[in-house]
Amino acid sequence: MALGAYFDAVLAAARRGSAWAWEALFRDLAGPIAGFARSRKAPEPDDILQETFLAAARDLHRFEGDEAAFRAWIFTIAHRRVADAFRKSGREVPRVDRESAEAEAELRWQGDVEREAMSMMSFLEVSAIVRSLSAAQRDVLLLRVVGDLSVADTARILDKSEGTVRALQSRALKSLREELVDDE
Repeated sequence: MALGAYFDAVLAAARRGSAWAWEALFRDLAGPIAGFARSRKAPEPDDILQETFLAAARDLHRFEGDEAAFRAWIFTIAHRRVADAFRKSGREVPRVDRESAEAEAELRWQGDVEREAMSMMSFLEVSAIVRSLSAAQRDVLLLRVVGDLSVADTARILDKSEGTVRALQSRALKSLREELVDDE
């Protein structure tokens, strides 16, 4: 919760359409949301990040609550966008437009290499750590740790009971502990 005491002021400014407020919200949540989408192996995690913030901007007038509730609300949107992306990717036949693929490759090549390398390293580390977990355990850990959400918020997003979320988290952590001990 990086905004802390300033959250109410930032939220009010974002509702008025202030660019600095949206930048503050984006800066606070973009990394965890993108990490969540990447860890779920979403087809286009950057698209999911953008779609999540577009949906949040469109529906911000409906949101009520504090910073923790906002974080849970935006991760609910992200979770749904990931599910939508998987459904959509199952219905589409991949197409390659050579010109746009070359243009995209050139843009990526000119990017911030250090930032991309650090981002990829942390993504690979998280992916390697959670690979052995079940999908449900992985979702719970990603929302609880990467998303920094409460048990109640995680349960609401995943449509599970709080007890189930606690049990999944406990089993996941036990499994990771055992795996890490075996690696040493």
